[in-house]
Amino acid sequence: MTTKIISTSPFSDQAPGTSGLRKDVKTFKSEHYLCNFIQSLFNCLDLSSGKQTLVLGGDGRYFNPEAIQIILKMAAANGVKKILLGKNGILSTPAASTIIRKYQTLGGILLTASHNPGGPNGDFGVKYNISNGGPAPESLTDKIFAESQQISQYFIDDGHDIDMTQCNVHTLANMSIEIIDPVKDYADQMESIFNFSCIKGMIGSGSFTMVFDAMHAVTGPYATEILGQRLGLDAASITNAKPSPNFGGGHPDPSLTTAKALVNTMFNESHAPNFGAASDGDGDRHMILGDYFFVNPSDSLAILAANAHCIPHYKKIGVKGIARSMPTSQAADQVAKKMQIPIYETPTGWKFFGNLLDNDKITFCGEESFGGGANHIREKDGLWAVLFWLNLIAAKHDSVENIVRKHWAEYGRNYYSRHDYEAITLEQGEEIMAHLRHRLPLLTGTQLDNNLTISQADDFTYIDPIDSSVSQHQGIRIIFENQSRIVYRLSGTGTQGATLRIYIERYEQDSKLHDLDIQETLKDLIMHSLQIAEVQKMTGRSKASNIV
Repeated sequence: MTTKIISTSPFSDQAPGTSGLRKDVKTFKSEHYLCNFIQSLFNCLDLSSGKQTLVLGGDGRYFNPEAIQIILKMAAANGVKKILLGKNGILSTPAASTIIRKYQTLGGILLTASHNPGGPNGDFGVKYNISNGGPAPESLTDKIFAESQQISQYFIDDGHDIDMTQCNVHTLANMSIEIIDPVKDYADQMESIFNFSCIKGMIGSGSFTMVFDAMHAVTGPYATEILGQRLGLDAASITNAKPSPNFGGGHPDPSLTTAKALVNTMFNESHAPNFGAASDGDGDRHMILGDYFFVNPSDSLAILAANAHCIPHYKKIGVKGIARSMPTSQAADQVAKKMQIPIYETPTGWKFFGNLLDNDKITFCGEESFGGGANHIREKDGLWAVLFWLNLIAAKHDSVENIVRKHWAEYGRNYYSRHDYEAITLEQGEEIMAHLRHRLPLLTGTQLDNNLTISQADDFTYIDPIDSSVSQHQGIRIIFENQSRIVYRLSGTGTQGATLRIYIERYEQDSKLHDLDIQETLKDLIMHSLQIAEVQKMTGRSKASNIV
C-alpha cells in the first residue's frame, strides 16, 4: 500500500455555504473535484493534535459509498489516526454531532445535501463539523476555500475498499477504521432527555394514533429503533423507513408541498391520525402535524420553549435563553419576554448558534426552515423535535391543535409565510439585493398605507456576543411600527442559480383574530414586498415558485 501524490488545479466554485459545499452529483464526480475539497479541508486541520479521530458518515444519498471510500484513503494518506464510520456509511447529522461530542473527536465529515433531491441527477454535499459537534464556523470555511484556490496536489492511498456492512475494525495504512452502530448513541441520548415511559404509555393506550414519514431518508433506522423498538409504535406507522440513494424518487424535504403522502393522511377528514411528523434527508429538520392541522416551524420553536417545564430534563436544567435565525418569526421573542430570558437573533446557518450554546447562553434554538434544536448537540435535530412534541402531548393529555391554540391565546399569533423565487439567476438575485440596499436610507419613516409605517430598514449585521466576530449582509429587514416585518434573503443551500426568499410576518394579539387565512391576512404585506423589491421587473416572475 503506497501513498500517491496527484497533481491537480483549483476549482473556482468550492466556497462552502451555510451548510458546507453543495453541488450536483455530476460536479462532485468529475475528476479531482471531491479530492480537491477534501485535501483543502485536511490542509486546514491540526492532525498532530491530541484529538486525531474523525467521524465519517452521510445520509445515504447517491454517491455516498464511493465518496466514503475516497475520503478514507485520503484520510489515511494525510495521517489521520482513526475514523469512526457509521455502518453502511449511514449517520444522521444530529447523530454525527452526538458521536463527535461523546467521543471527543477532532470533528466529523458529513456527506449530505440535507433536504436537496438525490440520485444521479440530484445533489451531493460535504460539510465539516468541528469538535463541539457543530458546523465549521466562517473562520474555518474561509480557510478551506482559500486552500482550494491554491491547491496543486492531493494525497491518496492506493489501498483496498473497506467493507462497511458490519460493525468491525479495519486498518488502512496506519489508520484504524471502526465501523459503529449509527443509531445506538443517539437513541440512548434521546432516552436520557425525554420521558420514554410516558410516551410509551400514550402510544400503547389504544387511543392515540400517529404516523412518522422518514421520506426514504436517513431517519428511517433511527425512527425504527426509537419509535418502534423503544416506544412500541407499530411498524406500519413508520413509513418510507428504508434509506434510498434517490430518496424513493421524491424530494426529502418535510414541508406541506413535498411530504404529500403524509399531508394527505393527516388532512383526511374521516380518519386522520392524532399526530404526524416527517424529517428530511439527513435528519436535522422536522414537520409537525395534528389532525387536519399544520404547526408552523417558527411556532414550534416558541411552543417547545414555553413548555419546557413539561419535560423533566428541561425542568431540571432550566431555560437559559432562546436563539432564532433573523428570518424566523418573532414568536419565540414573545416567549422569551414573558419568561424574562434573553432572545438572540442570528444570521441563517446553524453554525451561528454554536458559540451561544457552548457558552451556556441558550437552551433552545431554531430556524424557520423546519429546523429546531437544543443544547444536547450542536445541530438542529428532527427526531428530537418529534419526541419533544410526543412527550408534550403525553404530559398535557392534549392534542396538537389545542396546544398551539392555547399558546396563541397566551402569547399572540405571528402570522408568517415564506415566498421563494427559486432558480433565478445569481445576477438577478444580486441585482434585487443591491436595489434594496440602495433604497434602505429612504425607507425609514415611509408610510405605505394607513396601518403600515416603516420604523426600521437595514441590512442585517450580526456581531457575535461571545467572540465579537462580525457577519455582514445577512438579509434585508423592513420592520413596521406594528411589529410586522418583511425580510429578503438570497439562499445559499441550492445548487442551481439562486433562490430569493421573502419572509412576511404580522403579529396579532387579539385571540378573536387567530383563525384567519394566512395568505389573505398577509396579502397587503406580500404586495408591498414585491413592489419595494421590484421582483417582477427584475426576474420576470409574477408569482413565487414555492410558498411555505
